[in-house]
Amino acid sequence: MEQTVVVNGVEHAVNVDGSKPLLWVLRDQLALTGTKFGCGMAQCGACTVLIDGQPTRSCVTPLASVNGREVTTIEGLAPSVKQLHPLQQAWIEEQVPQCGYCQSGQLMSAAALLEANPNPTDSDIDQAMQGNICRCGMYSRIRKAIKSAAASSAASSDQDYSDAEVTHG
Repeated sequence: MEQTVVVNGVEHAVNVDGSKPLLWVLRDQLALTGTKFGCGMAQCGACTVLIDGQPTRSCVTPLASVNGREVTTIEGLAPSVKQLHPLQQAWIEEQVPQCGYCQSGQLMSAAALLEANPNPTDSDIDQAMQGNICRCGMYSRIRKAIKSAAASSAASSDQDYSDAEVTHG
């Protein structure tokens, strides 16, 4: 049965049963392999994607449940192929990844957090990230990267352009 799904702003028609988990549609039908299979029970967070901006475990999300909704995967997080998302840049700068397996899910949860709360406290970060397990124990680096991305985003949005020259064509 043909299903339609919008992923990273692109509409896709896939010929699969609507009960098939979104994770496997992303990986097998759409070749978006950044989203990982971890536990298959929505307990580890490796499969986290954003559905209408909310972090969601794709391993237990039936494809039919995302009809008419926007799915964002790790491949769609950056604004362009030439520009990283502030979180991705902070992840690199803070050397967050070790094995890297959980990172796409971690980044997607962190992106949802910063969208909802641009200046999170440690408690806010702990709450938002509690469903994402890092087998390498990089939680302090993850928190530091989230704070760094928040500060970077705040700094770029707080720029003072009052002295900028304005030209009209």
